[in-house]
Amino acid sequence: MAIRTANNKSMSAITALPSGVSAKSLILISTTTASSSATVDITSGIDDTYKEYQIHFMDVHPETNSTDFEFQVDTGTNTSYNITCTTTAFRAYHSEDGTTSGGTLEYHASSDQAQGTGFNRITPTVGNGNDECLCGVLTLYDPSNTTFVKHFVMRSNGYHQNDICWQRFGAGYFNTTTALTRVRFKFASDATDAGTFKLYGVL
Repeated sequence: MAIRTANNKSMSAITALPSGVSAKSLILISTTTASSSATVDITSGIDDTYKEYQIHFMDVHPETNSTDFEFQVDTGTNTSYNITCTTTAFRAYHSEDGTTSGGTLEYHASSDQAQGTGFNRITPTVGNGNDECLCGVLTLYDPSNTTFVKHFVMRSNGYHQNDICWQRFGAGYFNTTTALTRVRFKFASDATDAGTFKLYGVL
């Protein structure tokens, strides 16, 4: 197998990848900003243009202390946000004072669904202190496909109400062959006080 190399060793100076090497590109489609928002809805831009979409959410801050951040999807122009899904979730955590930790990655049974229609937990019990928030990425795969179910992967890090760094991983599939067109984010209790949501298509 041949090793492909760039023409120079300075990454900042590389203007093109070597022959046969490819890289994903994120194409910004839209930006949504939350401000005391009951829900944050992305209702356009998810179509058959790309096979993969990413939603990056940054500095998402709840109005109410100790509340879960969640998401669901829908099809067409529907606004029920109750698509049947099967999911799995695991986590790791560590407190600021070092006295509390998850030790190793652990399965989080209370965050999964088995053919459920509820919202999917992204990050639990987020604090609403002035400096507390969460960030992460939700990836949707081929949401416009009308043959297969729709897979997703999510990863987040949140500032837990008890001064804990809470890293969360989740994945699953929406059990529908209908094209997904929209995503809703919300906190389980009260509104999203602030946050930025960027929708990207992946080349």
